[in-house]
Amino acid sequence: MAEIQMLKKDKKTGRVSFLLKNTNAAFVNSLRRTIIDTVPTMAIEEVEFRKNSSVLYDEILAHRLGLVPMKTDLKAYTLPAKCKCEGEGCARCTLKMTLKAKGPGIVYASDIKTKDPKIKPAYPKMPIAKLLKGQEIELEATAVLGEGKDHVKFSPGLVWFNKEPKITISNKQELLEKFKEKYPAEVFDKNGKINADLIMDNNLVDACDGVCDDLVKIEYSDKNFIFFIEPWGQLTPAEMVSNAAVLFNETLEEFETKLK
Repeated sequence: MAEIQMLKKDKKTGRVSFLLKNTNAAFVNSLRRTIIDTVPTMAIEEVEFRKNSSVLYDEILAHRLGLVPMKTDLKAYTLPAKCKCEGEGCARCTLKMTLKAKGPGIVYASDIKTKDPKIKPAYPKMPIAKLLKGQEIELEATAVLGEGKDHVKFSPGLVWFNKEPKITISNKQELLEKFKEKYPAEVFDKNGKINADLIMDNNLVDACDGVCDDLVKIEYSDKNFIFFIEPWGQLTPAEMVSNAAVLFNETLEEFETKLK
């Protein structure tokens, strides 16, 4: 059975990495693809302009609004295709938003207003447009849940994985003197020795691989994988993984049913 071990968690960016043990690349990649393509998030889908005297065309402004990451509440909303309204649009699958701004000044994501306090821009200070004196924007937007496989604006983040490296270091003095210039300075400790933790912490495995196997030998596991998640603000990494697991199981159950 696969085991999970947390490695790093950056509170500022939300980025996390963890070790998946005793599994295989097929499963890990399936988890990655499920998060990117299938875990839904909220994003602006339609924009109705009332006023727009900015230098930006309506289409450009609508495109920018669609790419603004929105905090998402998956318990309160459902995909339009799975909603009881059959995609016609209701409070269960859509959310109306408004934006009113007059120049001079910068229009920020925080200027987008919604009736649901849980659904709001993940990055309030994201600039959308610059207005000069006398210019204004007034619009109504409709946000819906969507999946990354339909449009990247619905994808919850960047996800990738690497095979776990096993680093063996000899630190032989003659080899250190010969190959010192070939290795990044960040991998050497205060005593001038190559340190495995520094290689990992600075993400310099590839830079050290193959330079001199007698000094630094790097092998890769086929059963253990380092999994990275860099969220774009709509969901937390925990929400991304837990929802991906549910969706993955649903897909397997559906596949099993069709085979019977």
